[in-house]
Amino acid sequence: MTLIDSSELESELRKVISGVSRDKNLDKAVIIDALQQAVVHAARRTLGATADLEAHYNEETDEIELYQFRTVVDDDDVANESLEIALTDARKLDSETVLGDAIGIKIDTSKFGRIAAQSAKQIIVQKVRDAERSQIFDEFKDRVGEILSGYVRRFERNDIIVDLGRTEAVIPYKEQVPTEKFRVKDRIQAYVVDVKRSSRGPQIIMSRAHPGFLVALFSQHVTEIYDGIVTIESAARDPGYRSKIAVYSRDSAVDPVGACVGMKGSRVQAVVNEINGEKIDIVPYDHDPARLVCNALAPAVVSKVIVDEDNHSMEVIVGDDQLSLAIGKRGQNVRLAAQLTGWRLDIKSESSIEEKMAGAKTNLVRIEGLDDMMADLLLQEGFTTPAEVAQMSPRTLNRLLNMDQEQALELIERAKRVASSTPTATRAEPKKYAPVDDVLANSSASPVTLDNKAEDSQISERVKVFLELSGVGEATAHALAEGGYVTIGDIVADSAEEVAQKTGLSIGVARTIQMAADRYLQSE
Repeated sequence: MTLIDSSELESELRKVISGVSRDKNLDKAVIIDALQQAVVHAARRTLGATADLEAHYNEETDEIELYQFRTVVDDDDVANESLEIALTDARKLDSETVLGDAIGIKIDTSKFGRIAAQSAKQIIVQKVRDAERSQIFDEFKDRVGEILSGYVRRFERNDIIVDLGRTEAVIPYKEQVPTEKFRVKDRIQAYVVDVKRSSRGPQIIMSRAHPGFLVALFSQHVTEIYDGIVTIESAARDPGYRSKIAVYSRDSAVDPVGACVGMKGSRVQAVVNEINGEKIDIVPYDHDPARLVCNALAPAVVSKVIVDEDNHSMEVIVGDDQLSLAIGKRGQNVRLAAQLTGWRLDIKSESSIEEKMAGAKTNLVRIEGLDDMMADLLLQEGFTTPAEVAQMSPRTLNRLLNMDQEQALELIERAKRVASSTPTATRAEPKKYAPVDDVLANSSASPVTLDNKAEDSQISERVKVFLELSGVGEATAHALAEGGYVTIGDIVADSAEEVAQKTGLSIGVARTIQMAADRYLQSE
């Protein structure tokens, strides 16, 4: 596009402005502003960087008019000709000019030459590009949380570049579903996670692994969610394998689960097809956290829930035949339930609890004067050791065991003697559980606590396994083993945040380890 240096530009300028505005979908004012700035820039190459210049588009003459403003001074006081003009010369242009006036002189742009014109053209192209990028950013910045469709254009370092028409978006490797494979020109839908400004233009970050993608898909296919009658209170995903959503209805006449499932499962099947067969559990939301946890652990049936408000955790007790269902393959079910509810969950079987209570009862009846019935009453109130009984107040014992003050004091003294004769317990270590595969093979299996010697031996074995991962050194392998990881598959089964929390490693290192573990399992 020729800018200056010819009369053809002036005669065709209006056509150029309209054409660029239409092709780039930009306001004409943006194009005109770019032209004016380009003319000023070209003029400075000839008139000097300090010249006071202004450019205006004249619609009547269809040209960019350039003016140089100079201050009127005495004939002998002209120090800078680009900024000042002698009074005699100024009066030749305007007879009424006086000292101190700023006079604008129209400049002939045809004398700037080819180099200035080329420089101006580059400025126009850059200004138009910047305006286009700004417009694209303004268009997409409010679309965070929506699903956009496009086509796979290319792959860059395992990231998918998506063609959205006017611009491109990126699906980073960590936001992709491991079980999905795409090829160039494939149609793809994804969830907009973020829109950022960058030197290359707006950067649109999309995801197919984000829980919000699942929520947005249900909003598209379930009319009641779109209308606000049914809401998705929370969602949890193990991308590519299984998801859980908790739904709530604002209208008692509308079944939230049934609305999401649809006639003969048509609605949920449409969502499943879009996420390539990922299983979806739809559970009813409840404002009572304990009931919500019971719903979230479906299809397992929960026998009892013990809530610890202070630590924001729950001890969930299930039947021996329900333990494998509650935990799920590689802990998937309980992990998703924890993400869905926001509570830390500890799954235990009824037999393990009974065994634990029996051991605690045996310790309590060692206190002279405490029979089986009294021990049962104390266990129901949460007192499980002689040391805890020794710290009770006589009034509490009076209330629980229906004894007088003197009997309560004697019982407390006996409990102190039993507690002092018991070897001081070592600091409790985190329980090491048997691999989930073993639990699945034996549904009645209970959490297994390893002794110190066996633990040291098994940690050494795990370290050797983890050292097979690319980029994992001795320190990192020990951190994984001491964090409770048994197999490489266990690392992949957890989220990066959980790996970081259990091992004390940074979130970045945890993500790197997971990618290495994923590659190792695929190669195997």
